[in-house]
Amino acid sequence: MSDFFQTSVYFGVLISLISYGIGTALKKKWKWGLFNPLLIAIILTIAVMLVFHIDYDVYYESAKYISYLLTPATICLAVPLYEQFELLKKNYKAVVAGIASGAVMGLISVFVLALIFELDHKTYVTFLPKSITTAIGMGVSQELGGYVSITVAAIIITGVLGNVFAESVCKIFRIEEPVAKGVALGTSAHAIGTSRAMEMGEIEGAMSSLSIVVAGIITVVGASIFANFI
Repeated sequence: MSDFFQTSVYFGVLISLISYGIGTALKKKWKWGLFNPLLIAIILTIAVMLVFHIDYDVYYESAKYISYLLTPATICLAVPLYEQFELLKKNYKAVVAGIASGAVMGLISVFVLALIFELDHKTYVTFLPKSITTAIGMGVSQELGGYVSITVAAIIITGVLGNVFAESVCKIFRIEEPVAKGVALGTSAHAIGTSRAMEMGEIEGAMSSLSIVVAGIITVVGASIFANFI
């Protein structure tokens, strides 16, 4: 069985899609935040790889075709933003201020935690891009000399946590404004958070889509500055 997985060209795609499908079914049935489809897919995929002793490089080689869809999927995020462009113009000051403060606080939180846990420079810069989309975060981590693989894991975990707990946090702090919800999710939980924002509403999805881009740019500049602090 393991030989079949390792010789099949598309087994990675098959495992990933089936795992995500199971996660989606569980979320629809129980509607519990922890049954996030992406989180379930990650857990099931890792379980299959461990059971059948499949090396990650082998898995990635057969699952890389899914990555080809990331670019068109990201471009599609511009559609809801275009539809809510008038709303953006009315609230652009609040949106920009929210994104900037969120991105900067993300960098500050990493800096403070690095001091508390006495992280070395390489480990510290690894976590600086944790809240931006993977494509940008990998480049930032590599440029600053961090552990790129750990950066990717941190980005995914950050996004999944944002996706899972977004609605609960909004209820606890009584955040009801759609623009605020979208900006918070896109800034702190990148594309994975944006998928949750789109489930919450069109305005939330549009603002979250914009936040991914702006927060990414701010973090690229900010990370190069914060990297010098430790």
